[in-house]
Amino acid sequence: MEAAAELAQRLRAAANDRLAGQEPLLLVAAPLLALLAARAVHAAAADVADRGLRTVLITLAMAAVKLVPGVSGYIAAEKSKVVEKLQSGSASSKNLRTELPAVGIPDGVIGELQALKDKDVRWQGKCSGTVYIAGSETEGHFALINKAYSMFSHTNPLHQDVFKSVAQLEAEVVAMTAALLGSKEKASGGQICGNMTSGGTESILLAVKTSRDYMQSKKGITKPEMIIAESAHSAYDKAAQYFNIKVRRVPVNKEFLADVKGFKRCINGNTIMMVGSAPGFPHGLIDPIEELGELASQYGICLHVDLCLGGFVLPFARKLGYPIPPFDFSVKGVTSISTDVHKYGLAPKGTSTVLYRNHEIRKHQFVAVTEWTGGLYISPTMAGSRPGGLVAGAWAAMMSLGLNGYLESTGKIMEVSKKIQKGIDDISGLFVIGKPDMTVVAFGSDAVDIFEVNDIMSSKGWHLNALQRPNSLHICVTLQHTAIYEEFLKDLEDSVNTVKANPGPISGGMAPIYGAAGKMPDRGTVKELLVEFMDSSC
Repeated sequence: MEAAAELAQRLRAAANDRLAGQEPLLLVAAPLLALLAARAVHAAAADVADRGLRTVLITLAMAAVKLVPGVSGYIAAEKSKVVEKLQSGSASSKNLRTELPAVGIPDGVIGELQALKDKDVRWQGKCSGTVYIAGSETEGHFALINKAYSMFSHTNPLHQDVFKSVAQLEAEVVAMTAALLGSKEKASGGQICGNMTSGGTESILLAVKTSRDYMQSKKGITKPEMIIAESAHSAYDKAAQYFNIKVRRVPVNKEFLADVKGFKRCINGNTIMMVGSAPGFPHGLIDPIEELGELASQYGICLHVDLCLGGFVLPFARKLGYPIPPFDFSVKGVTSISTDVHKYGLAPKGTSTVLYRNHEIRKHQFVAVTEWTGGLYISPTMAGSRPGGLVAGAWAAMMSLGLNGYLESTGKIMEVSKKIQKGIDDISGLFVIGKPDMTVVAFGSDAVDIFEVNDIMSSKGWHLNALQRPNSLHICVTLQHTAIYEEFLKDLEDSVNTVKANPGPISGGMAPIYGAAGKMPDRGTVKELLVEFMDSSC
């Protein structure tokens, strides 16, 4: 002990002798500067770990380039040109009405609405997804759900004490949807519950917010992270921005599915949830939900299954004998599901559901306010007031179709989807991406610029979805396509042959912009372009 004390005294004396000649301010500042430097290094290392060294270096390089005189102005001018190009097919803000008419025009309103509606492009059968119901919007199933909406257009589920009918309709829509997705299975636990929302994005936002708060209460996680495949819907990025959640994005595997091993490598003490899609929007492929469920159960984290596209197809496709892998609450580990009624549920636009395995989880979705002077307040979803007409329209759609109606419609679109898939495979120069499980068929090309093909298809009246990584297109098959799929395949083959014979962008086409955006290494500039376009378009 004496030797140790003597050694400590010598070291102290040596340190004092060495520092005796230094400025006191320097002695105070040095540790602070060292701390700041250490924090900067730590932040840089974390940034590299999150975004990758290449992305960080490109961002720094672009920031340095923009400091060069004249460069920033040149980039801004070029961005304006691209935004103008993107806007070329949208409505001009110069023609918008900006003031109320001095005198109302009750007799002319419908006529003006019809005149505006007549300017819309022809969507019947020509759009990927978009309109899922067959026929004209003035007859058949369309007319039925429109009438149901008009009957309840004045109602608001917020006022359950007044509009008890709407509360019952919503509860029944949720229960019927849950039954399709495993609530009657013993493995579900028998407590499946949920709410209706305005669409898939709100359902996803609520599921993410609920998972975040549930995991905070369960594990005390205050710096939440979620793991998604790069094919997961962009709504998860929106949720991450809204709710301050870090996204760990995992590349898909060779089959374009969520890479379970990659997910496992990303799990840490801050992980609140993982996301699996059934199917994913880009390629129509079902992620390995069972394997993700096992991983979620092993680590005690949430697993959300995105069934916004598949919720009203996969249960019926399975009954029809199609080889559909497990995807619903019968899978252990699945804690929440989102599914849209306004897609293949053939309900009016603005109807979706978010479901949870039990009430303990769902309670974290609600917002309760006790200190407001307006009284006690609680709301189940993001919106306070909600349109009861949409709830009624969804209920009417489900009740009018029934099990037999959904089986019939699913049989039609699944059959046409397989025909389209085969037809694309038969077109020289095209290939189908992955092995589509459902009604989305994505395809690329190793012979032509697929975006130039898209421009030719657009000139023929088709509206397809342009994808990236890899550059490709997809068609989401609906009942609108069952009568004209052969026309689609003929136009597609003709478009490929046109590009083969005359490669290069067509006048007014979007291929150069899509191609450049996909290749541009500085994704920050691409993001700025999107923001500028949106800001000038709405």
